[in-house]
Amino acid sequence: MSFDLLVIGDANPDIVVGPVDQPILFGQRERLVPHGALVLGGSASIMACGAARLGLSVAFAGRVGDDAAGAFVRTSLADRGVNVDALVTDPDLPTPLTTILTSGDDRAILTAPGCLPSTAPDDVPLSLVRSVRHVHAASFYLLPELANGLAGIFKEAKAAKATTSLDPNDDPAGKWDRMVLDPVLRVTDYFLPNAAEALALTGHHSVEDAAGILARRLHRGANHGSSRGGSLVVTKNGPQGALAHNGSRVITAPALKVDTVDAIGAGDSFDAGWVAAVLNGSKPDRALAIAAACGSLSTRGAGGTAAQPTWDEAVASVTR
Repeated sequence: MSFDLLVIGDANPDIVVGPVDQPILFGQRERLVPHGALVLGGSASIMACGAARLGLSVAFAGRVGDDAAGAFVRTSLADRGVNVDALVTDPDLPTPLTTILTSGDDRAILTAPGCLPSTAPDDVPLSLVRSVRHVHAASFYLLPELANGLAGIFKEAKAAKATTSLDPNDDPAGKWDRMVLDPVLRVTDYFLPNAAEALALTGHHSVEDAAGILARRLHRGANHGSSRGGSLVVTKNGPQGALAHNGSRVITAPALKVDTVDAIGAGDSFDAGWVAAVLNGSKPDRALAIAAACGSLSTRGAGGTAAQPTWDEAVASVTR
């Protein structure tokens, strides 16, 4: 069976509580918050669900533990139309767990990594990589063993005429190691950081300048390009919308104004919108607008997947 999209990376339950309107107090103090929910989390898994919601056929490759949390992840992905045949069950380490404290449009994230560090390139079937139209990876710095082999996986994808994308997400260590990232960038068609990540990766204070620097790194030493217009850095910038940079030219798209519940997974839904639009033949300016709409619309519900739009809904929000 072949798929439009293979997503590689993290999958875990999110425990979302909030809004928290004051600093957290220790000393065994208990406080009440208005809302709490157990939802599917992980940048890669939220992106996979968003892409399936947009009509793509999606497979997922990653790792969970042999526990109730892993069963929850597997069922949640499958219920949203994502194929989980390549989701490995780790026999020894637990499923990752994340607690998210929301406060306005900000959030604090606490993650117990569980089996994330043991997720390996061998968990990703090369037969699957070679059979899809696009390969997307997420949470680069949370998956160090996989990160070290990701360039090889992307090379296999590109040799099979697939396009590739990477969302780095945050680096909890704060190192933003170029030695590991740059070889992957050379075989990446679409690099998808958010504004804070782009600034951290470059040391710049301007999001547009940072995107331009990353775009030139994307091209450096690379003799590749997608059949749909070449490599791009596509940067998510929250309420300010998004921009795409090819190293010399920048295009922008606004965010939609919606009644926001929380912004968890908005960037991952954006990624899903970008990939779906590109695979559906959209040019970069149109793809960027659709992606920004998908990110915005996803904030209408709690957690990352509850309010992800359909393709028709995303397109309608851009054209009206």
